[in-house]
Amino acid sequence: MNNKEVNSESNQTAWTVCPACQGRGKRSRRLRKKVRLLYLKELSEFERLKNEGPAPVRPKGHLESCSACAGSGLLASASFPEPDTEKYPNVAIIGGGIGGVALAVACLHRGIPFTLYERDLGFNARSQGYGLTLQQASKAIEGFGIFSLEKGVVSTRHVVHTTEGKIVGEWGMRKWMQSDTSSSPKRTNIHIARQSLRSALIEQLGGHDVVKWGHQLVGLKEGDDVDLSFLVDGELQHIKADLVVGADGIRSTVRRLQIGEETTPLRYLGCIAILGICPLADLDGFDNDLLDSATVFQTANGNERIYIMPYDANSVMWQLSFPMAECDAKALSAQGVKALKEEACRRTQWHDPIPQILAATQAAQVSGYPVYDRELLTPALLEKSDKVTLIGDAAHPMSPFKGQGANQALLDALALAREISKGCWSKSQWRKAGIRVSVLSEFEAEMLERSAIKVEGSAEAAEFLHSDIVLYEGDEPRGRALKREDS
Repeated sequence: MNNKEVNSESNQTAWTVCPACQGRGKRSRRLRKKVRLLYLKELSEFERLKNEGPAPVRPKGHLESCSACAGSGLLASASFPEPDTEKYPNVAIIGGGIGGVALAVACLHRGIPFTLYERDLGFNARSQGYGLTLQQASKAIEGFGIFSLEKGVVSTRHVVHTTEGKIVGEWGMRKWMQSDTSSSPKRTNIHIARQSLRSALIEQLGGHDVVKWGHQLVGLKEGDDVDLSFLVDGELQHIKADLVVGADGIRSTVRRLQIGEETTPLRYLGCIAILGICPLADLDGFDNDLLDSATVFQTANGNERIYIMPYDANSVMWQLSFPMAECDAKALSAQGVKALKEEACRRTQWHDPIPQILAATQAAQVSGYPVYDRELLTPALLEKSDKVTLIGDAAHPMSPFKGQGANQALLDALALAREISKGCWSKSQWRKAGIRVSVLSEFEAEMLERSAIKVEGSAEAAEFLHSDIVLYEGDEPRGRALKREDS
């Protein structure tokens, strides 16, 4: 029985790290004999010349998906491994959003002791109702023991319109299947409510009680360990940890305490985003082929741009964005949901079904905010802390226009847990060498390199999606035309 079959039969399935690949999901393929012999010949010659010149580089086998766990890094188990406090550091995770909960799950599977702290008093304390699109992470979620998302919706068609309804671009599985293209991309985008994904991850932990709700971080001091100060029910509590991970969002307290707000302040990207969720049932029988729960469509005029995607099987989420001075964007957002909806409706008297969707959206399901990111972090800034690191929006916040925020947070969480498992092979080792040398430097180097292109691409999208580039005629995502122009 494979992992997917086990998972579909019981939500209580436990997982443990695959011993064949040590939880990494990939294994090195055996070197070909010719390559191995060539290296040995070069090494022998190097030694004969008494180590003159550059030493030959030992070849590495190509990585391939681990057949034992089908690439997830996990195997089904009767129970989760016991936290190994002798081998691993005690990890304090600050922030119970997607990245923080994902890291907790990945630690659970590896027997890494952790505590998850969240300032909110409960799961639904704040409105977090927007949807997200799993791209690279649609495969990575298997690394958290999630092999199916019941509330996820797969899109098979993406359409770009002018405001009059003319189609200027179309792609996706349905388009490719109708064309003469010999092969179509394998990647599948899964659309899911953020809270649905967050709930699925929390279920992997065993429920909401695992989260330390109502813990607001107010202080952090590094010494032999890290002393954390939390405000809990109006009282100050001190807690110690070996490693602290800030997963607390774009306005991260951990980042502010360790790096400082003035070092990499919020950077306004010149536009505001207004979002809403509309149940299809509220459209009073209005029918349109774009509302088939499998189509993503966007409409633009070179200034305003609306993006509408399935939120779940019975509703859609829309995101309207347009350039606006920062002071005006803050003022509009502060006026509340009624003003945001009115502004969105006023700007989108376009082709069907856009006016109908926005009119039917309840004001309580509308939100809006000025769009920010931050300047890219450098290794030097992170290396100021010996026992503290950042993941997700705390490390690399980005605009929502490439749909990469949650994807990168999930990849960060899995990468960090795998690096802790790899780098902390004994307590004496990481205690002596330090958690930064044993784990953080290598993890952060990979994270910063991987996420940098996403941050930059998301910032570029905030500009080109509100320009005439978005209206060029071509059956491909809008950013590809820009890349061709730059190359």
